[in-house]
Amino acid sequence: MFLNLLQRRNTALLDAAAALHRAGEIPANTFVIDLDAVGRNAAAFAAEAARWGLEPFAMTKQIGRNPDVSRVLVANGITHAVGVDLECAVAATTGGLRVGHLGHLVQIPRHQASIAAALQPRYWTVFTDEKAREAGAAAQALGRVQDVLLRVVAPGDRFYAGHEGGFALADIVAAADRIDSIPGVRVAGVTSFPATLFDAESGTAKATPNRATLTRAKEMLEASGRTRVEVNAPGTTSVSVLASLAEAGATQVEPGHGLTGTTPLHAVEDLVEEPAIAYVSEVSHFHGGSAYVFGGGLYVDPVLGDSSTQALVYAGGSSETASALRLDVDMPAPEAIDYYCRIPLADAPDSPRDHVEVGDTVIFGFRPQVFVTRGLTAAISGISTGAPHVEGIWASDGSAPLIPFSSSPA
Repeated sequence: MFLNLLQRRNTALLDAAAALHRAGEIPANTFVIDLDAVGRNAAAFAAEAARWGLEPFAMTKQIGRNPDVSRVLVANGITHAVGVDLECAVAATTGGLRVGHLGHLVQIPRHQASIAAALQPRYWTVFTDEKAREAGAAAQALGRVQDVLLRVVAPGDRFYAGHEGGFALADIVAAADRIDSIPGVRVAGVTSFPATLFDAESGTAKATPNRATLTRAKEMLEASGRTRVEVNAPGTTSVSVLASLAEAGATQVEPGHGLTGTTPLHAVEDLVEEPAIAYVSEVSHFHGGSAYVFGGGLYVDPVLGDSSTQALVYAGGSSETASALRLDVDMPAPEAIDYYCRIPLADAPDSPRDHVEVGDTVIFGFRPQVFVTRGLTAAISGISTGAPHVEGIWASDGSAPLIPFSSSPA
């Protein structure tokens, strides 16, 4: 999906990843991240967000909550993270990010509210009165009053299956007044997801009905006498959509794939953000005319629908992208465990079976969700200066992997 983009706009990442894998510094089943490019992407995003009065919270689940990346985000103006769940919020803090938002998309379990409160999040989303009471009790125990966002819903809003829930738009003022009466919490604003989605037919990012719901909720709350109503509006977030979000009344945005140049819009249009992530594996063995390639991180985010997959095979121990073979890949079925994928060789051009060897580097370019995989992550610094260096190897949850590697943190 993004292999063309990587070859065209960031060949240096591919070259560095292949060379480092060949040298044994990057293991198979690793998502490599160009730290220099992420830093530039973050700086561009932070500057444009500030221009529109928007506060950015980084979503790090897609990159496995890599702490080296977190530190680069902080250095380039994005100081807070959004946790897709509590574990994500905790992991973000290990890299120096503070918690800007939690509880949305995943609510905080009852007996973990005290852990969430200890993170002192800027904002905590609740879907129900019960969850507001849990947040309030946990905050009170620490002597705090917690700002909460209400997930707001209206007929016609779009939600992914299993993401539904929240307060009805028609009753949002009454709900806010009711939540404000709960000790330990204060209603700060509203949120929904997704506020923006990629439209495949037009090849553009478009507002969802949820965005209009957020705008209307803000207007209703302001008409009731509230001031500085926060509007958190995540979804398909890149520099290119910030102006339209600000015009709709948003005050908070949550870049994730925008920071690695892998939103759906990046696949069809060159945007400010550079592509900054690729998946590295290697040939394990051969069988029936195919090369079997180690998996573990082969979950491809289906946001662009069904699509074929190709990979670059650095045959014969090469680490030069210019001479790599670009071959079709038979990916494992979505319901299968991705121990391996297969690269058919018998029918491929120029009989590559005669050149491909066990251990050869294989690099993919697709839109990842590392946190739902067994994939590792490795942030590479110095690519832009010609001196690439692996900062560390991390597990998919942002912790050090159980199996140590030469470049792993001590």
